[in-house]
Amino acid sequence: MKSALDIARYFLYRVDRDVGDTISPLKLQKLVYYAQAWSLVLRDKPLFPEKIQAWIHGPAIYEVWDNYKDYQHGSIPEPKEELPEFEEDEIEVLEEVWNAYGELSAKRLENLTHSEDPWINARNGLNPAEKSSNEISHEDMKTYYASFLEE
Repeated sequence: MKSALDIARYFLYRVDRDVGDTISPLKLQKLVYYAQAWSLVLRDKPLFPEKIQAWIHGPAIYEVWDNYKDYQHGSIPEPKEELPEFEEDEIEVLEEVWNAYGELSAKRLENLTHSEDPWINARNGLNPAEKSSNEISHEDMKTYYASFLEE
């Protein structure tokens, strides 16, 4: 199983810096979240073991935040580390997520996650500015996003 940082690096390598595209830590968090959600739906298993928490600005993985926190709201450069070998079904999920969400801004992705049940359910009872380490459950993610395939 890959780590959340492996998934983050995959997306960092997908950014087309030659045309001026950038990726912030906030956007990266959301892409890693959606990769996990859609892996649960399409592969029936997680991509990585780390927990996803319902933070103020949307779903977040502590390990990804900790690794890229120095960039704050700025652009994360292309990583130096090599990517691990990904399975074909993992790449299919990552590419689907990149194609569906990669062009959206960090703020748009934050707003999107704030309108979706998994984040809302994990923050149940908290005020909007209240910090939280509540976990977003795999079950909630799978149930919610699978419903889009059934429509």
